[in-house]
Amino acid sequence: MARAGAASLLLIGAALPFGAARADNGFPFGAEMTLDVDRQRGSKRIPNLEIGDKGEVILELWCKGGKGQFSVAGNTVIFVPGAMENRPCPPDRAQADDELIAALTEAGTWKRQGDFVSFIGAKTLRFRINTN
Repeated sequence: MARAGAASLLLIGAALPFGAARADNGFPFGAEMTLDVDRQRGSKRIPNLEIGDKGEVILELWCKGGKGQFSVAGNTVIFVPGAMENRPCPPDRAQADDELIAALTEAGTWKRQGDFVSFIGAKTLRFRINTN
């Protein structure tokens, strides 16, 4: 019995490093990500998502900000936006925010490659996971 217990502990201990390595390829719950784009002319902001451990999202876009929710199963993703705060900004930035929210909503799958996460739908959005 003692040998079986010791063997089980050895197997669990050996498997832990591999489980942690695989977690790096999982959906970035509990992380903040920045859209992989250049700044818009006249703006210092770049859209970012702060994703909670249960998929809750705080969005800070070029102008608008708000909340939403990600649901993930395998490589399938569903994004449901919540109410957005309309802040004063030029019409082109407000439109870019609306297009970004629409693209996230239309995305049906996601993939992760290192520090980058892509949401794939009619338009692919690529985000960099903030590692600092």
